[in-house]
Amino acid sequence: MLVSLQVRDFAIVDRIEVDFEPGMTVLTGETGAGKSILVDALGLVLGERGGSKLVRSGARRAEFAAEFDVSDLPPARAWLEQQALDEEDQCLLRRVVNADGRSRAFINGNAVPLQQLKTLGEMLLDIHGQHFHQSLGRRAVQRDLLDHYGGLHALRAQTADAFARWKSLLERLEALRTADADRESRVDLLTFQLQELESLDAMSGEYVALQAEAQRLANSGRLAEGVAAALDGLSDSDTGNVASMLAAAERSLQGLVEFDKELSATLELLDSAAIQVAEASDSLRRYGDSIDMDPGRQDLVERRLDSMQSVARKHRVEAADLPELRARLGSELDELTHAEERGRELEQEAQDAENEYRALAGKLSQRRKAAARQFESSVSDAMAGLGMPGGRFEIAVEPLGEGAERASGLDAIEFLISANPGQPAMPLSKVASGGELSRMSLSIQVIASDGSTIPTMVFDEVDSGVGGGVAEMVGRRLAEVASDRQVLCVTHLPQVASLANHHIRISKVTDGKATRTGAHVLGQEERVDELARMLGGVEITAKTREHAAEMLAGAPQKRA
Repeated sequence: MLVSLQVRDFAIVDRIEVDFEPGMTVLTGETGAGKSILVDALGLVLGERGGSKLVRSGARRAEFAAEFDVSDLPPARAWLEQQALDEEDQCLLRRVVNADGRSRAFINGNAVPLQQLKTLGEMLLDIHGQHFHQSLGRRAVQRDLLDHYGGLHALRAQTADAFARWKSLLERLEALRTADADRESRVDLLTFQLQELESLDAMSGEYVALQAEAQRLANSGRLAEGVAAALDGLSDSDTGNVASMLAAAERSLQGLVEFDKELSATLELLDSAAIQVAEASDSLRRYGDSIDMDPGRQDLVERRLDSMQSVARKHRVEAADLPELRARLGSELDELTHAEERGRELEQEAQDAENEYRALAGKLSQRRKAAARQFESSVSDAMAGLGMPGGRFEIAVEPLGEGAERASGLDAIEFLISANPGQPAMPLSKVASGGELSRMSLSIQVIASDGSTIPTMVFDEVDSGVGGGVAEMVGRRLAEVASDRQVLCVTHLPQVASLANHHIRISKVTDGKATRTGAHVLGQEERVDELARMLGGVEITAKTREHAAEMLAGAPQKRA
């Protein structure tokens, strides 16, 4: 459950800290006071997208922090443990949005991607917005609600994966068929190109090796002269060389070591240097013997390089890449030569994928129809409890036409409503009454969440468009939901507010320079005053206050 919410520098909020309790909590206040700002803040701290416009004017950043108790929420605890983000029974979510639009997210003090915040947020809290009834008319939203109610998301995901595989195979098959028309000419071209490449028979690494050899052959004279000069200096010269000078130095020190042992280390260095000079001389002699000054070999290497470069230019590749080109063209030729066989394989794979998709989609349709009947009955009962006796809710699950298959399955789903007995059920989009649509929307939202494990539900003015006795029915329904989970409700109806376990008033204060929003948890007498304001408007009379007190006093019996 939600334990606390802290908001700083968000919209018209300077700083707000609110503690929450179990049961039903209502948030009330004047129009424009910022009641829905707290709901928006909860959405942001749980991973919704935000931007620089969220930051209060003049502030560097907006900050949001929400603490949750997850002791009775095994899915969230397991996820936190899996991500190495667990911290006993408490979970602190934090979000920072900078004035430049960048944001950072944290779980229990650890920086995390926004998607992780969103994933966890979906386990902790469910927000039902005041404009939900506007989106309720969309077929996609209706399908999602039915699938959520029926617990069909896993099966739907399997269906979508099968659909994607089927369509991918169809695309590959179509590409292969399209290529058939040009296949013969392409085969002829590839055959000719491969004959030339195979005749050249360039080996991997050959071009680089030939380049190095050509450079050596072209500079063989300079190499021989340089090696001879180096050998003279190291060991071969009769007039003095490094080897003879090192030997003389060693002899001079050998007779002195007995007088001072510290010279032993220097003598060892000279001995090591003499050994290295001897090894270098031997290496140079071997290299000098290997220098090839054969003009015939040089001519052969250069002609081979010219041939490789000429073929490479034809194919617009580097000469060193000719072996790779040969392999690639050979693979393409092999594929084209066996295209007919591969086409038959793809056809079978596509058919198998389609069969798998239709089997899963068929199973999804059956389960949707079963869930629809239960959903219809539950929502119709809820409608009766919200002042629509005789109202009827129906879900049409109809097959899509041939060729209209979708990743979401083979069904066209539409919500229908009959507000009064004897009236035919009509699409939600054609329901004229805003009050009826609001009650319908609330019924659907509540019933759709019945099987949910999410411990906290937020309703943002979902009771708009209703009043009087119906408003009390709405309040009772929300109180029923709050019997086994935490409910936060933004409302303008005193009938709903009176039935809450806890009451928070949102107020707006202006000092002439800036406007700020604050939150205050109301005591019993303060609740009476707030209910009176909601009942009577600007002028609160003694009679209005008396009425408010009666509503509040009778609320426990009404909840019971």
